[in-house]
Amino acid sequence: MGLSERATTALSAVAEQLPRGGEDRPGQLEMTAAVADAITNEKHLIAAAGTGTGKSLAYLVPAVLSGQRTVISTATKALQDQLSNKDLPFLQEHIDVPFEFAVLKGRSNYVCRQRLYELEQEGEQLGLDIGNDTSVDADDLDEILRWVKRTPTGDRAELLVEPSARTWAAVSVAPNECPGQAKCPMGGTCFAEVARERAMAADVVVVNTYLYALDLVTEGAILGEHDVVVIDEAHQIEDIVAGAAGFELTGGRLRTLANTIQAIIADEQLISDLHDIAEQLALDLEPHRGDRVSELDADLSRSLDRARDRADRALEALRKIPKESKPEVIGRKERATNAATHLITDIDIALDLGAEQVAWIEGQRFPTLKVASIDVSTVLSENLFAKRSAILTSATIPANLPARLGMHEFPHTEIDVGSPFNFEEAGLLYCAAHMPDPRSAEYRDSVHNEIEALIMAAGGRTLALFTSWRSMNLAKEYLLDRLPYQLLVQGDSPKQVLVDNFTDDEASVLLATMSFWQGVDIPGPALSCVIIDRLPFPRPDDPLLSARRDVIGSAAFREIDLPRASMLLAQGAGRLIRSASDSGVVAILDSRLATSKSYRWDLIKALPPLRRTKSRDDAIAFLNTIRDAV
Repeated sequence: MGLSERATTALSAVAEQLPRGGEDRPGQLEMTAAVADAITNEKHLIAAAGTGTGKSLAYLVPAVLSGQRTVISTATKALQDQLSNKDLPFLQEHIDVPFEFAVLKGRSNYVCRQRLYELEQEGEQLGLDIGNDTSVDADDLDEILRWVKRTPTGDRAELLVEPSARTWAAVSVAPNECPGQAKCPMGGTCFAEVARERAMAADVVVVNTYLYALDLVTEGAILGEHDVVVIDEAHQIEDIVAGAAGFELTGGRLRTLANTIQAIIADEQLISDLHDIAEQLALDLEPHRGDRVSELDADLSRSLDRARDRADRALEALRKIPKESKPEVIGRKERATNAATHLITDIDIALDLGAEQVAWIEGQRFPTLKVASIDVSTVLSENLFAKRSAILTSATIPANLPARLGMHEFPHTEIDVGSPFNFEEAGLLYCAAHMPDPRSAEYRDSVHNEIEALIMAAGGRTLALFTSWRSMNLAKEYLLDRLPYQLLVQGDSPKQVLVDNFTDDEASVLLATMSFWQGVDIPGPALSCVIIDRLPFPRPDDPLLSARRDVIGSAAFREIDLPRASMLLAQGAGRLIRSASDSGVVAILDSRLATSKSYRWDLIKALPPLRRTKSRDDAIAFLNTIRDAV
């Protein structure tokens, strides 16, 4: 019996044990067979799997049965938690093949024993990149010190309190600082290394996509050899790898270096010079905030040259520290050496940017010079597709994804298994074709009136998604005193708190921006209307995308902008129907979806197959029916 038949048989048996066991999910079986075929024939698969497919079990079952070491990469913490806390334990209990799984996170998620030791030994508070406030919260630190004595993992997620950012930075270590197990005095008991060793021994390893991207960029230095990778939420992989292949430069990196070495190097002038150039670099970055940088100006180049010189001087001073020094001194020396070395490398790249890279400056509190790779297809071709079977899956897959990633040069299959939900019966896609063009002056008042009318028809129960913070806040101002329902707004509370409150108060309204278009799951009566203010075309001045447009030329709209808008629009609309009993309206308040002859069908075909209408009366009536039935 081949893997495909074994996997589909096992999946049916496993599914029978689910709370709603025995549900007919042909798409899940189709995907399982396709995953098994890709693994067996050492090829690649792209699988679009709509909401309700059960795609996690569809790829986990054949991966486990194959006996091959598999890495599961996810872009959101919610999916990572679902896999590690629910799906994999369930599979361990109900599948006949024994297997072990592990979750691996980036180093900064684990408390660093060496840094804690230094704090306890020296009784000092480490200087951090937080402006003039270099203090560590004493209560947070005490809680961490108590917790570290009993935790087997050192994973920040297990803390019962959420420490301040500056406190956690004082007790953890960034990848570009950590010297590695061999050079750290406490490498033998390092939580991050223990987690890595556990992951290396596991049959299935769950990681976030950024960590997997770092593994690709470093040619397998983090995860080691594996035979199969499943990249869930694969529509985000290109941008995540582009970021992992780049770096960020801030004045904070120089300040952190200065604060790390000041306790072990008696050179006040060097420490002062590092702080001075950190401040100067921030000042020289500030005028360019929001800009794509094709060529560094004289001031910024001069600051980077000086920063490189200071980092080089720090390296020279660190080399003079005796190898026989105390453990706390050696720990700081190794971290500072690593940080300075990475800093010099990044500065050299920034001073001589290649044609394959793009640089820009952003940041709310501190200006940051970011550098990313424009094209990641070579990295993916050489370090992923040429080495192992890759299963890429998501509810929405951009049409040109294989070419963008370099997969088109390798044997691969593309499937769309759809969704088990009856979208045509459950929901209505309403395009407000009567609305003014979103770029016109009349649009704002019209969109606010439309949003209010839809919310009232739905009896609250509305998630309104906006393409910008400004649009969301203007809607908030308009609606605040007009609605008889609780109004929840992104930014007023943490994301999960907002989602929980929205779910608990079934008549509430939630206004949100881009981070809520994906990964938000609100099944049931709390949500019967999703409003999208305008088509989510990417900003024309987005640095990374504008660089890609420059490379592609006249075809950029269809190759870059339209696939991204289609994918994000489908993700936003996909917030509505999350279970077989859900129903409601997706309202898109952008008339271009109805009027644009050149691209409207590209967008519509990407959306769930809801019944379509341009009639506001139809949408209002359908919402009234749902509201009255609750």
